[in-house]
Amino acid sequence: MKNLFLNEDGGKITSKGILTLVLILSAMFLLGRTVHFAVDNVSSMYIQNEVDNWGLGGYGENGEKPTGNVSSEELKKYDAYYLSDTDEKVIYLTFDAGYENGNTEPILDALKKHNVSATFFVVGHYLESSPDLIKRMLAEGHTVGNHTYTHPDMSAISNMEAFRKEMEDVEKKYKEITGQDMVKYYRPPQGKYSMENLKMAQELGYHTFFWSLAYVDWYQDNQPTKEEAFEKLIGRIHPGSIVLLHSTSATNGAILDELLGKWEDMGYRFGTLDELTKE
Repeated sequence: MKNLFLNEDGGKITSKGILTLVLILSAMFLLGRTVHFAVDNVSSMYIQNEVDNWGLGGYGENGEKPTGNVSSEELKKYDAYYLSDTDEKVIYLTFDAGYENGNTEPILDALKKHNVSATFFVVGHYLESSPDLIKRMLAEGHTVGNHTYTHPDMSAISNMEAFRKEMEDVEKKYKEITGQDMVKYYRPPQGKYSMENLKMAQELGYHTFFWSLAYVDWYQDNQPTKEEAFEKLIGRIHPGSIVLLHSTSATNGAILDELLGKWEDMGYRFGTLDELTKE
């Protein structure tokens, strides 16, 4: 067997050579530990970031409610909600409105036909571009909520001044259009938040609303089929649902009349977020 303690000339390794070898092996070991530590820290950071994005656990069968990555009890400490704890078959219907592309009117038509009051969370662009639709929402008994003015990642905002500006710019534009004060209902863009954000919203008098049922309806050029939409929205509906839909979705505009009828046939009624905040 070849002697592992020979140098490249075939002679025996000196004590200096052995020392060098030990130092090299020690450095490799420490480097490995450092890389492992760094990977672990990146993993921890990723997990923390996941917690700061609203998410749901798996849906059960027969109307079982999903879990949130923060409990409803913890959220209520900050006047925040993702569902109602009730066993009553009630749905709280909400829409996120980032821009207008012709689908809000059929949505409003379907809501009017079924006498359903919904909440539309709007951004500054929507207020600027579609004041007549804002007025129609209000006239037909809907609530208009705050989705921030510029739709930023609110979890990256750590000071009250910047947070307040995003909220108050929406309030001011809404009052300019309607002559009324905005109801202080807030939905974080993309569900991104921090617990500090929830505290700031609460300090400004807001209730924060996440959701317990949504589906991928926001890609304008890759809309779900009617069948795909019904599979999610009917199969996963549950008592006390806060449902999030996007008013930009052509699928939602096309199916909402039928969808509302199907939910009604299942024994559901439609509540308002005002009811939820009074529980």
